[in-house]
Amino acid sequence: MSGHSKWAQIKHKKAAQDKKRGKLFSKIIREITIAAKIGGGDPEGNPRLRTVIEKAKSANMPNDNIERAIKKGTGEIPGVVYEEVSYEAYGPGGVALYILATTDNKNRTTGEIRHVLSRFNGNLGSSGSVAWQFESKGIIHVSTESVDEDTLMAIVLEAGAEDLKKVGDSFEIITGPRELHQVVDEINKKNVKIEDYELTMLAQSPKHVTGKDAEKLLKLIEALEELDDIQNVYSNFDISEEELEAISQKLAS
Repeated sequence: MSGHSKWAQIKHKKAAQDKKRGKLFSKIIREITIAAKIGGGDPEGNPRLRTVIEKAKSANMPNDNIERAIKKGTGEIPGVVYEEVSYEAYGPGGVALYILATTDNKNRTTGEIRHVLSRFNGNLGSSGSVAWQFESKGIIHVSTESVDEDTLMAIVLEAGAEDLKKVGDSFEIITGPRELHQVVDEINKKNVKIEDYELTMLAQSPKHVTGKDAEKLLKLIEALEELDDIQNVYSNFDISEEELEAISQKLAS
């Protein structure tokens, strides 16, 4: 099973149960600010901004916070100046890691990432060593209980999706980044409930890991995601569903 698919579902469930709402809000606000800075403050013309606004609303973030973050990004009101920085690294078992951060101090962020990588047998790679393995995509999850596969397939392919597959108790729909919202809108028009959707980076060549390497890798990813400056950690790992579930339960205990 694709590591990304199952791990993403586990992270979504964990986020839904996360009581550290202040930290969650902080990360989302940074993401809104960067999205508005790069693509403008109109969500209709900025797919990335629209996606993170929906993420903010699902986390029950007040509209005032969202509007203020957008205006900081567009420069309408003053605020901390963040930049988006990417890091390329390797984890246990030679797994590729593509790390996105938003920071007001790149030296601090780089030092923190190096420290976490060294704790879990990882290391930073050179520029271009990992990024080529990842491609920007949209991902949508729909519960298998809300619609049958043939019906959903017809809806999403007509709307411009690239692929649909069953992952656990969800259907996973893959789109191009520009097509994500038109597919989401079409699913909503058909009154089919969407669990979640996001813009992400999908690995093209999965790397299978198992045993101690798999456990260290997931600990590494979790530790990186706990850093305040980290927005997303993408990886090409592939772990069996059973082993991934067992490790995840162990990390949660």
